[in-house]
Amino acid sequence: MIDNAASVWPQTVASDSQFRFSAGISLFFPAYNDAPSLPSLLHRTFETLRRVAVDYEVIVVNDGSADETGKILEELRQKYAPFLRIVTHDRNRGYGAALRSGFAASTKEYIFYTDGDGQYDPAELENLLRAVTPATGLVNGYKTRRSDPWHRIAIGWLYNSFARWLFRIRLRDIDCDFRLIRRSRLAPESLRSTGGPICIELVRSIELSGSQVIEIPVDHYPRRYGRSQFFRVRSLAWTFLQLCEVFLRLVAAPTLLALGRRTQTRECSSPAAERLRTP
Repeated sequence: MIDNAASVWPQTVASDSQFRFSAGISLFFPAYNDAPSLPSLLHRTFETLRRVAVDYEVIVVNDGSADETGKILEELRQKYAPFLRIVTHDRNRGYGAALRSGFAASTKEYIFYTDGDGQYDPAELENLLRAVTPATGLVNGYKTRRSDPWHRIAIGWLYNSFARWLFRIRLRDIDCDFRLIRRSRLAPESLRSTGGPICIELVRSIELSGSQVIEIPVDHYPRRYGRSQFFRVRSLAWTFLQLCEVFLRLVAAPTLLALGRRTQTRECSSPAAERLRTP
């Protein structure tokens, strides 16, 4: 049975009742074993969209959950039809794969996503929508504080700092999955990771496109149900391996290719090469 129990989010969110975002919005959640948090999360989401959006759709990507997620989502689909769609993976494919499915299923001009565990308040989407300009490719949240145990905060800080340095990303909080993306700035072919490093691929491709990137502070709330899948030894090891693969593909290989081309150009334009070409 669906239970829209009170959440950790504030009961009142400041809002201008006259504000309406005119462009279409596809909003999706990747979900893995998030059955307890989904009812209140979707209740809050539709409450927000009805207030601030004109044209919208909501999608949940059930990434092979082993709990009651599938059953709960079917009840929620009937409750919120026709605005809620469900994409189901027959097995757990990973966070990156869930995001790729969400992007593929989205049909509107703007795409917003955040996690299905309820640690972000969907009502804060309004702040991102207000920041959009004609030049904007990405509006990304950054956590004003992180409501997690100290070891998760430390690991998250290290990961974010290392990834920003390694990939020369300007965004201050890669790890904040509270993102509004202009669909035309999304490059699906550049997204190959099945794990967390997909966020690096996504943010880096948008930054390199020259689109405007805006950062907005958002609140981060304690996880009420379940356990994070990221902060486990196996998940961290797999993330590190994928991070290495992304670096080789996006940074090392293009750099070596460009270096080879420059070397070839210098050799072709050298005096010795000119003498060889002279009859």
